[in-house]
Amino acid sequence: MSRALEAAERGQRPEPLGERILVVDDEPNVRSVLCALLERDGLAPIEAEDGSQALDRLRTAPFAAVLTDLRMPVLDGLGLLSKAGEEFPGLPVVLLTAHGSLETAVQALRLGAFDFLTKPFDRDEVRAVVRKAVATGCHAFRDARPAPGEGRFRMVGSSRGMQEVYRLIERVAEHDTGVLILGESGTGKELVARAIHDQSPRQGKPFIKVNCAAIPPTLAESELFGHEKGAFSGAVVSRPGRFELADGGTLFLDEIGEMPLEVQPKLLRALQDGEVERVGSTAPRRVDVRIVAATNVDLSRAVAEKRFREDLFFRLNVVPIRLPPLRERPEDLPRLVERFVLDAKRKLGRPEGRISPALLAALSACPFPGNVRELENLIERMAILAEKPELDVGDLPPEYRGQVRADGAGPAAPLEAAPPDPGGLKAEVRAAVQSVERNAILRALDATGWNVTRSAEVLGLSRKGLQLKMREYGLRRRGE
Repeated sequence: MSRALEAAERGQRPEPLGERILVVDDEPNVRSVLCALLERDGLAPIEAEDGSQALDRLRTAPFAAVLTDLRMPVLDGLGLLSKAGEEFPGLPVVLLTAHGSLETAVQALRLGAFDFLTKPFDRDEVRAVVRKAVATGCHAFRDARPAPGEGRFRMVGSSRGMQEVYRLIERVAEHDTGVLILGESGTGKELVARAIHDQSPRQGKPFIKVNCAAIPPTLAESELFGHEKGAFSGAVVSRPGRFELADGGTLFLDEIGEMPLEVQPKLLRALQDGEVERVGSTAPRRVDVRIVAATNVDLSRAVAEKRFREDLFFRLNVVPIRLPPLRERPEDLPRLVERFVLDAKRKLGRPEGRISPALLAALSACPFPGNVRELENLIERMAILAEKPELDVGDLPPEYRGQVRADGAGPAAPLEAAPPDPGGLKAEVRAAVQSVERNAILRALDATGWNVTRSAEVLGLSRKGLQLKMREYGLRRRGE
């Protein structure tokens, strides 16, 4: 029995080993070995003896991933995978079985399995796959219950830019039209793709993700379309590609701008004809797949530079959805911070955390080039290292303390070295908020060439309201 489960059954808080992993197998000895392996990596394994008991545990506490046997009484691994996918979208499930076959693997992956391993298992492989599943789950999985600050489609934010994203998701979800999600790194493009799938008639069918930037160019064709045994050196068995695994569902092509140029014609044919050919085969296979693509690069420039096919760009870019960077939605930051503080405290097994007004003001003044992902990682880092329940300015890492700008002209002095504000904490917070507002207005004006009407639309203000703010902060274009 794992240390985490022993503590839970004694009515004690589990020792905070790290992410909670649900280990499901009807053989106690196998569970013990797997739990010992995972605890070596700082994880907190919780045991269940069949799929039914596993669902009970999932419904009472959040988990980062599930490692489950395939054949079990009451509810087997595929049944658990199917029900977990319905109730806990985004929760990574790894299947482990002594009865592996290509057909079973394909079925499991189509149901949304994160990976498929066979017994007798290689211990290092199990640890590596679970670590990868945990890393994926930390970003993709959220507790099924509504969380503070959570907006529609399990996203956080009510700014004008996010409201437009929600509107477009609703409009495009029911149609199989091409969608291209545009946004900087860390803005949450995968969340939008997942929301489109979950709101579509394909809900409950496979949602298969492909990071085009992570696939070596020589393997891109095989990964997408599959290969036959002997098609190339190392192809010892036939394998389906991502298109086949996504049949009936949605294929999410992340970082589509990194797709090798030589593979793009075959991708275009698959989109147009609904057929794919495995490497080493001449027999086409029919597939019914919806494509959602995402990129953080300017594809129109890539087309002009002959790095991306124009016809493929037009095929993908039927409905573009632009995700605003965090700097364009400062009003969403307090809710995001609240959400990430609670997530971090829950993951660490501690009481709910708090954040001081001074720290919230300081975070509002940071640029966050890594956007929401960078903010989430920063909050988790501070929560891990903090010595008090309330996170404060002193918990900021040194590299962030110089990013708070007083007037937009450059970095401020380290926060703890600043002289005390005679107006007290309220004045400090008010000044920081005003600084954030001034900087946001400046960024909007610069981005629109100082077009006041367009800037007001970006900021969600009336034209007259923006003009009043510009006068308040003394903002005018140079030379005027």
